[in-house]
Amino acid sequence: MDYSEKVLEHFANPRNIGELKNASCYGDAGSAQCGDTSRIYLDIDDAGIIRDAKFMTFGCAAAIASSSMATELLKGRTIHEALKLTNQDVCEALDGLPAPKVHCSVMIEDAVRAALWNYSEKTGTAIEGLEKPVPHNHDDAEAEY
Repeated sequence: MDYSEKVLEHFANPRNIGELKNASCYGDAGSAQCGDTSRIYLDIDDAGIIRDAKFMTFGCAAAIASSSMATELLKGRTIHEALKLTNQDVCEALDGLPAPKVHCSVMIEDAVRAALWNYSEKTGTAIEGLEKPVPHNHDDAEAEY
């Protein structure tokens, strides 16, 4: 499989890996069929700004690189900006993913939304446009970026 230099760099040297102690929230996503799973941790301040983001991902190079890039993209964003982060944004920031691996970026988008849902439930904060996460079969993602 041909991976971009950015994917290989984020796989070999992932940013923000590990559990975030005292996280404001976390979200899980994964695919039992392919074996990729991810947990995204967010530390959100009182103004709704993401101060820190970390991840724990079990999976292939694309899953780890997608997690690493997503946490980089989330830091400093507002909750509402984080809600708008898509798998396409992650793919573009990584200079693309091979079509069979796009599901990894979808998994990370789902984990971010699950974390925001967790935050909303824990704090009683309504996040406009956020819907309760629905587990997806990430193996069906076919788009190429």
